Amino acid sequence: MKQRSQFILIIILLLNNSCHTKQQIQRERHVALNIQPFEDFPEDLTKKLVIQINTVYPFINVRDPIKLPQSAFYRPRNRYRADSLIRFLRDITPDSIITLGITTKDISTTDGEIKDWGVMGLGYRPGKSCIVSTFRLKQKNISEQLFKVCIHELGHTAGLDHCPEKTCFMRDAEGGNPTDDEKEFCPKCRNTLITKGWLLK
Repeated sequence: MKQRSQFILIIILLLNNSCHTKQQIQRERHVALNIQPFEDFPEDLTKKLVIQINTVYPFINVRDPIKLPQSAFYRPRNRYRADSLIRFLRDITPDSIITLGITTKDISTTDGEIKDWGVMGLGYRPGKSCIVSTFRLKQKNISEQLFKVCIHELGHTAGLDHCPEKTCFMRDAEGGNPTDDEKEFCPKCRNTLITKGWLLK
């Protein structure tokens, strides 16, 4: 009886160690996400965004709002340069963390021969920071659109390119706002993100 009890105890200890090891590996394979609102961004919209992103990516930290860097301001168009904002966010982001910046201000980048192209968001592929603006989003369903643009840019930071599937979150906006047509990640994009630790069904 004593030997049997010892055997059962050993099994329990092994199972506990196995569970702890799996949990540790799971934590290590996930990269934490910092959501960084700038001071202009509404707090209630930040809260809604966190709830939505949490459905697909649970490792989220919300940072205190900070000022937009004047070094990124493009005075001729009264907007902020998205690439400058990404670099700013990258420089304040620790290793093993991705930072998503959110603002209401107009943002832009260079696209081919167009020096100052207005965008909803921008993320490098791969990268450790990205930026999203609500400036070009439709007010009627701004929360849903914001979520879609955010996970699109986060997809870029995870290494995803634009997708040819018109209903995929990773489709190219091509200068418009196709978020109403986007329904989900296509199977190929979804499988890639699952390998990165995203909790997609």
